[in-house]
Amino acid sequence: MFRYIVKRILWLIPILLGVSFIVFTIMYLSPGDPVTMILGEGATEEAYQALRTQMGFDQSFIVQFLNYVRGVVFDFDLGRSYVSNRVVLDEILVRLPNTIRLASWSILFATLIGIPLGVISATRPYSKVDNVVMFISLVGVSMPTFWQALLLIILFTSTLGWLPASGFTSWQQMIMPVFALATSSMGTIARITRSSMMDVLDQDYIRTSEAKGVSDGRVIFQHALRNALIPVVTVIGLQFGALLGGAVLTETIFSINGLGTMMVNAIRTRDTMVVQGGVLFIAFIFTLVNLCVDILYAYIDPRIRSQYD
Repeated sequence: MFRYIVKRILWLIPILLGVSFIVFTIMYLSPGDPVTMILGEGATEEAYQALRTQMGFDQSFIVQFLNYVRGVVFDFDLGRSYVSNRVVLDEILVRLPNTIRLASWSILFATLIGIPLGVISATRPYSKVDNVVMFISLVGVSMPTFWQALLLIILFTSTLGWLPASGFTSWQQMIMPVFALATSSMGTIARITRSSMMDVLDQDYIRTSEAKGVSDGRVIFQHALRNALIPVVTVIGLQFGALLGGAVLTETIFSINGLGTMMVNAIRTRDTMVVQGGVLFIAFIFTLVNLCVDILYAYIDPRIRSQYD
């Protein structure tokens, strides 16, 4: 198991290098010039060329990329913002708590609602309850987050005046962003839980347990649900990573000072270093979450743990 964990950690290196290369290439080919953004249109050609040389933009694409990777790998330096001149890592760490809180509360809400809905639906297949649950899940998966967020603001802020439309410091401010971001994940988790539970409930050992007179609750929650959790845990891990990236629109709509808002503002001002650093940091967290999910498999399913003993 230890060797497996080390191997997965080593795989982070090529993954993050690939992410860095893709993002760096996109920003390099994007229209606009950070030097012009910093100096303005009225700067002299000498000042323009001097700053361009200072920032390394007069070098080739490969040299610029290798310099960036060298700084990240050896100095943990994600660069400085072209707009604020602050260290990018500091900019990220200031905003990271809000994004983590938003994604964590959203995935917790989606899990606590999605798994029970999936279990209820699987134990009553093709019934009215099952149809209702699947309809709710389909609506949740299909509804765009930004559109749902706007509807929530119109209803609970503009019409009813119950909840504030911006901020993320009080529980009242957290309700709408968490609900808007969690709805799609909740629908996905419910559908995967239903499918996995139905496969497990059709196994011979489940019928044997029922024939022995084991109570329905024990069969469902002690035997069936635990064995059905492997694909569900996978989806939860993937959804958490998706929520970190998907929080961009939610944070922007609800004026939450998180990584999403930071990256949107950086894209508008073509602050390349902030965009690259934000994407790389989110990719790093995403891969760590997947590693934790893989390790969790061994504790859920003894058959997987036995492979590493």
